[in-house]
Amino acid sequence: MNHKIVICDLDHKDINTENQVFNTAGIQVDWRNCVTEDEVIAGCADANVLLIQYARISRKVMEALPGLKLVVRYGVGFDTVDIQAAREHGVQVCNVPDYGTNEVADQAMAHTLSLVRKLYMTNDDIRRGDWNFINTMPVRRINTLTTGIIGLGRIGCQYAARMHAFGAKIIATDHRNITPPDYVTMVGLDEIITQSDIISIHCPADGNIDLIGEKEFAAMKDGVILINVSRGGIVNEDALDAALAKGKLAGCGLDVAAKEPIPKDHPLLRHNNVTVSPHMAWYSEESAQELKRKVAEEAVRFAKGEQVKYSVL
Repeated sequence: MNHKIVICDLDHKDINTENQVFNTAGIQVDWRNCVTEDEVIAGCADANVLLIQYARISRKVMEALPGLKLVVRYGVGFDTVDIQAAREHGVQVCNVPDYGTNEVADQAMAHTLSLVRKLYMTNDDIRRGDWNFINTMPVRRINTLTTGIIGLGRIGCQYAARMHAFGAKIIATDHRNITPPDYVTMVGLDEIITQSDIISIHCPADGNIDLIGEKEFAAMKDGVILINVSRGGIVNEDALDAALAKGKLAGCGLDVAAKEPIPKDHPLLRHNNVTVSPHMAWYSEESAQELKRKVAEEAVRFAKGEQVKYSVL
């Protein structure tokens, strides 16, 4: 219970949820504003436990903070932490992988339905005074479409369940040896690329950068819909822009980009069949509070000498 716990960086308006957890456990927590490596080194030198949102915890930081024992990230991804350095320095790393599962699956569905039913198009047309569904042709019936899912983890399974409810045929690929729901057929990535009418990405960035590039777009069906609510960089954006320009895709739904925020002059934004949301798929009021609570609970478990729940290292 002598561990010094520091909220390193956080853009939330308050830490009321965290304080409820820490106060119940009789633990004091400090909230600081340290994002860059140098800020973390200068401002968190006394920390044994760091709770981070955007801060990069690099080898340099770990070498400068010899008392650091645990890093917990607000979110699923942990690519801002040098895992190899953490292993060498005996720093445990945790994330919160299950706080926004339903929200991310819902966001993927929202993009899917908008693109399949072409709501993005009719909304713009009507606002210009054009009340005419002819412009949307062709629109496909969802239960005639094959949906391919790349990554059948928590979120991928939830998206599969939603598409199954609409009657879609579902195929999926995952590098792990998993048992899928009975309405999902496991196939290889090549089959996802060539057989799918809708492709939805639900895999981590690690090991998957440029997974979908020029070769993959060329092998896809004409009129495919691509959804990425996972991580930027998994889809090569130059190849995506070229495929959209050629009319290869019926549409693309993105919640993430290789570089965020997306600038207003980004080439992908010139395509009216690209729907974009600002990396908000994780968000609902409920998921935000769940994330804050679970980060604090993980830190408390560690401080009490208990086994942490979400260790990635």
